[in-house]
Amino acid sequence: MTPEAGENGAVPSGADRPEDPPSPRPATPADLDALLDLEGRAFSGDRLSRRSFRRFLMPGRASLLVLDDGHGLLGYALVIYRRGTALARLYSIAVDPARAGRGLGARLLAAAEAKAFAHGSAVMRLESRPDNTAAIALYTRRGYRQFGHYVDYYEDHADALRFQKWLSAPPPRVVHAARGAVPYYPQSTEFTCGAAAMMMAMGAFDPALALDRRLELRLWRQATTIFMTAGLGGCDPVGMAVALARHGYAAEVFVNTHDLLFLDSVRDPEKRAVMTVAQEDFRDQAKGLGVPLHRRPLSRGALREALDGGAVVLVLLSLYRMLRSRTPHWVVAIAHADRRVFIHDPWIEDADHETPMAAAALPIPEEEFDRMACYGKSRLRAAIVIRGKKRK
Repeated sequence: MTPEAGENGAVPSGADRPEDPPSPRPATPADLDALLDLEGRAFSGDRLSRRSFRRFLMPGRASLLVLDDGHGLLGYALVIYRRGTALARLYSIAVDPARAGRGLGARLLAAAEAKAFAHGSAVMRLESRPDNTAAIALYTRRGYRQFGHYVDYYEDHADALRFQKWLSAPPPRVVHAARGAVPYYPQSTEFTCGAAAMMMAMGAFDPALALDRRLELRLWRQATTIFMTAGLGGCDPVGMAVALARHGYAAEVFVNTHDLLFLDSVRDPEKRAVMTVAQEDFRDQAKGLGVPLHRRPLSRGALREALDGGAVVLVLLSLYRMLRSRTPHWVVAIAHADRRVFIHDPWIEDADHETPMAAAALPIPEEEFDRMACYGKSRLRAAIVIRGKKRK
């Protein structure tokens, strides 16, 4: 994976002394060989492959801009988008080492920001090696602020500093006395998004809680529907609330149907029978534990109110609008501001070179979030509001 901030002088510190630099343009397949040559000269490790460049040259989730003086490529900037969100990520930026100090890095960065803003992105994020002082100076001058630190990120085990810049007006800072920051935990299997979401919510109210795979699988076993259309089942909202209650958390469920869930896509009668028993058992347990079950969707206003009050909200989404997958998927709503909902998404899209940095605190426009939070032909809407630990 290419270091986004560059190394070995890939981004010059002399960002204000351009010598008639060309205007960045979108890369084309004809630039592929030149991009690979530039990559080899700009970076000593974590290089993008020919296959990766070819993928990013295809229309879709990325913008690849190049500086071309007519004799060759002077630099490039690669921005990756998460579909359905307002987040852009500067994945890589490189300048020909022989042209360092001419302001080309600043020109590429400005063009990348403009492209991302035109794409509808509200925030740009990037990572940099701590020893890449020239790149960090450039980012700081351009208004980027450090907001995190990722350990053992690069190929040589160097750490990464996380930076972000709001391309539109930044939201107000949200601070809750009721809980700490919501930690990020990526799901380790294809079927444990619900368990990972529960862990993030639990960690917000119990910072000492160890978030590991043992807890992830334990929670999945406690809340799973057992089967789905194919393979192992995901987590049922009532089952998740029951599991949270048994771990000492106050949770309530909002679901817009009295019917059992996910059965319409399962054709095998034995699987349907098992899922029916599992969900009926969850409902009986919820009643016995006093877990509130509201037969209505969680409205946009109620979501805002819950988040403002310090709650963490787990929401069932359809992944289709983001990843073109028709799979039901649990995410964690952690805040709202500026008509956007901020979520931790436990799924990391490896095929798009994502890291936990790209899936945490994703800003999603509220209208888009409403469309995502509706699954299947039945238009299922489900959410779980966690307000902290239960009083003893």
